[in-house]
This record gives sequence, structure tokens and C-alpha cells, in this order.
Amino acid sequence: MAHYVDGFVIPIKRKNLRAYKKMATWGCRIWMKHGALNYYECVIDDFSKHGLGFKKMCKLKSGETAVFAFIIYKSKAHRNQVNKKVMKEMGKMELPTKMPFDMQRFAMAGCKAIVRS
Repeated sequence: MAHYVDGFVIPIKRKNLRAYKKMATWGCRIWMKHGALNYYECVIDDFSKHGLGFKKMCKLKSGETAVFAFIIYKSKAHRNQVNKKVMKEMGKMELPTKMPFDMQRFAMAGCKAIVRS
């Protein structure tokens, strides 16, 4: 079975990682509750010197790192079903007024898996 992945790269100030982890833990519960297969939030701690690299790509400033996150679904249709349920639930909640990262530098993409273990 092919999988579908939502991927994220999020530059973030190191001092905001605790607040981000709290938000990510909440996100994990919500997405998994509504059927996501896997949910990962990873703080980059070893920036590669090969190719462009995340550090350069994200134009990280002093005191910043990046989060590499991804959510795995059965298919794109499954992802759309899960996200519809998540958004409906989030619409009923009081969401934070300030995010622990700059939304203008947040990147996201939906990806069709072409190789998997």
C-alpha cells in the first residue's frame, strides 16, 4: 500500500522549543486520534555539511534551529479525511494567539511516498 506524507520544516528559536513541544504533543494526540498512521516532530541537532543543508535553506539566525516534522497516512484521500476531522475539532477549541515559531518561515508539503520499507 502506498502512503502519503505531510512534511514540515519549521525554523524556530531554541528558547521556544519547550512551548513548541507542548503544542506538538497536543498535535500528535489530535492527529493520531483521527487516524494518522504515524506522527513525528524532530528537532534538528546535526546540520549536514552536504548539499545546501537545512541550516542554509532555512536561513537560520543565531539562536535558532529547525524542526523537521511529518505525518504519515494511508493515502492522500485518507490524509484529507483525517485533516477534515482535525480541523473540525480545532475549530471548536481555543487556539493559541501566538505561535512559538514564525508562520512566515514555516514550510509544508504533501508528498506521495514512492519508496518505503
